[in-house]
Amino acid sequence: MVKKQTSFADAFQELETITAWFETAEVDLDEGLKKFERGLELAQMCKHKLAEVDNKVVDLKKKFASLEAMDVTE
Repeated sequence: MVKKQTSFADAFQELETITAWFETAEVDLDEGLKKFERGLELAQMCKHKLAEVDNKVVDLKKKFASLEAMDVTE
């Protein structure tokens, strides 16, 4: 079975929902453990996506910095 790719926005929203659930007074220990594990998975996905975006931004800055340097020398 192929797992559907979760978007950053969906993962972040689900993580916020889990956080809100933990802030309620009635937390079931078994359910809490499942939600905690899911929260860690979501946090890891978000961190990975943010790192990808950061790397892309760095690459774009380098690309356009070299283009600007060529414009100045021409």
